[in-house]
Amino acid sequence: MPEQTTLDSVQQIKRIDRSNMLSFCVEAPKHYGKAAELAKSATVSFKKPRAIIVAGMGGSAIGGELLKDWAYNRIDVPIEVCREYSLPAYADEDTLVFVSSYSGETEETLSALLDALRRKCMIACISSGGKLVELAEKLSLPHVNLPSGMAPRATLPYMFMPMPIILQKMGLTSRVEYEASEALKVLGQISSENSPEVRTSVNGTVPAVYGFGIYRAVAQRFKTQFNENSKNPAKWEYFPELNHNEIVGWEAAEKFAKWFSVILIRDAEEPVEIRQRIETTKEIMSKEKLKLLEVQSRGKSSLAKMASVICTGDFVSVYLAVLRGIDPTPVETITLLKEKLKQTGVREKTVRELQKFK
Repeated sequence: MPEQTTLDSVQQIKRIDRSNMLSFCVEAPKHYGKAAELAKSATVSFKKPRAIIVAGMGGSAIGGELLKDWAYNRIDVPIEVCREYSLPAYADEDTLVFVSSYSGETEETLSALLDALRRKCMIACISSGGKLVELAEKLSLPHVNLPSGMAPRATLPYMFMPMPIILQKMGLTSRVEYEASEALKVLGQISSENSPEVRTSVNGTVPAVYGFGIYRAVAQRFKTQFNENSKNPAKWEYFPELNHNEIVGWEAAEKFAKWFSVILIRDAEEPVEIRQRIETTKEIMSKEKLKLLEVQSRGKSSLAKMASVICTGDFVSVYLAVLRGIDPTPVETITLLKEKLKQTGVREKTVRELQKFK
């Protein structure tokens, strides 16, 4: 009989996961569905843009990365994610800018909004409140108003889903509702299979998550969930690029190999050339006695496939935190950093400049 762990006791999980981060994993279908409904109420009347920029930081930016991968072969407008205080030089009145900040108070994002206004860009805001909502209402900017009170990393459904739906409203894509519907079914299955009542086994190592194509940013999300939920070092890379650099780092891993696990994101319909690369990479890495794991996507549409792996990663990272006896919700280092940055006065100066717009 397998040895029991903390994960086999629902009471123990609740004792460690005091803010109930696990509930956001279990209730993922509900959150994706609600996010889609909220986005449908947004009114947009923009012309077709020549470029799309998603301005955001951290958990608010990863939605933009997912949008970029999801839209790669379906939208003929370039998409870029901006994690800076200012927009790229090309941004102008023909650029659509999604200003994305869950709190509505992110210093860098408010500064990017100011830059977008000065350049007369088309602007749509995604937030739960703060200065961003206040300014969106004052300036009559399209805005998706999100539910408040969640940990930013738990808001991914809300930071991502509104964007493809808004792009569909603009005539840039189609069938988003179909993909969203399939995603909800797949997420329901994953949620049921990974609920706290199901026995789980997790090994603690430094994970390296490898994705490809639509799973590039999914791998990044997987990695950051290990960081924030599990308080665990992690890294991510993607095929085929990792075969030109990352793979060499494992050549003489020797005694270090036991401290790492490699998680390969797989797809039953992955391109032949990518499958060959993954299988060859597995063969090479297995010689170094690395722990190799695979996460298989589910569903037929891109949205369902991406969401299925994201949800699996969320579950794994929370369960790893519980196994280590760590509450997954607090992020003390980020909180400390934000408090120190307040002392610079940059955010206050940006807000004063924003309030000049009418």
